[in-house]
Amino acid sequence: MNTGYVFHPSYLDHDTGAGHPETAARLEAVMSRLKSDGLLERLVPVEARRAAEAELAAVHSRGYISRVREICAAGGGWLDADTPVSKKSCEAAEYAAGGAVAAVEAVMGGGERISSCFALVRPPGHHAFAGAGGGFCLYNNIAIAARYAQSRYGLRRLAIIDFDVHFGNGTAAVFEGDPGVLFISTHQFPHYPGGGDVDDTGSGSRISIPLPEGCGDDEYLSIFDDIILPAVRRFRPELLLVSAGFDAHRDDPLAEMKVSTEGYSGIAGRIKRLAEEICGGRLVLCLEGGYNLEALAASVAATFRALLGGAPDLSPRPVPRRVAGLAAALKQRNRLD
Repeated sequence: MNTGYVFHPSYLDHDTGAGHPETAARLEAVMSRLKSDGLLERLVPVEARRAAEAELAAVHSRGYISRVREICAAGGGWLDADTPVSKKSCEAAEYAAGGAVAAVEAVMGGGERISSCFALVRPPGHHAFAGAGGGFCLYNNIAIAARYAQSRYGLRRLAIIDFDVHFGNGTAAVFEGDPGVLFISTHQFPHYPGGGDVDDTGSGSRISIPLPEGCGDDEYLSIFDDIILPAVRRFRPELLLVSAGFDAHRDDPLAEMKVSTEGYSGIAGRIKRLAEEICGGRLVLCLEGGYNLEALAASVAATFRALLGGAPDLSPRPVPRRVAGLAAALKQRNRLD
């Protein structure tokens, strides 16, 4: 089985202005690194398409969709203090959502026998709510992909793992009360955007994993081994989706975590093996954050190597003392013993 990737030139046209951390240079650095490392030639390109309005409206209100389009048509503006919109942002955001949908189509039955697909999209999505954008996000790409998988393929159980350093508050809200979607978020706590403490479980299927600042490979990989993998195995999703943010990297300027590039390889290897174990390898990833260009590019490349069958260290990690209490509380709350 092959690994695919989604990219579209319109992603570079979302102009956030001088000094903003979420820029086109992020994807330029990623694509340059994939090419220089010889990875692009090993991957199957999956063509992005513009999301249909019905696909956007499966997650977002039509009033919000109209608002985004009106701001773009007026030449640009702001959704909130962190989230600029430029003249071409509407096209970029609709192709980002459509790129996530295309990744689902690829792993659910495309002609290239693709088992895993990474949508290298921007703007990111996991802070976007049904009726509001924010946190650099216009449309919630991963949520749109999940709703498409439910409606197009009749999938009854999906799991979304969000390892961005920020709590995926938009995604959590979209799937509030939906028992068919298990949403698991690991994130620095307390930190932007707020929420996501251990009791933030909603009324659907949600596990919030609030990690203290300074956590690195040992903490993250042990949490995957001890909490995330067992929870997903028990849920038995038919498709595994991932909000892949790389801003917990030790060199990222927007957080205070210590994950290494090799740590992200270990995360990706665990997720790939999990998908192979429970859902025939069907795995869709969507890019979220990551704001140090070198760290982002290296971490995405490491992720692709793991998806292609590279051999990161997948041996179980013991739970470090600093997160032992959290892990115990999560295991008890979610009955993972």
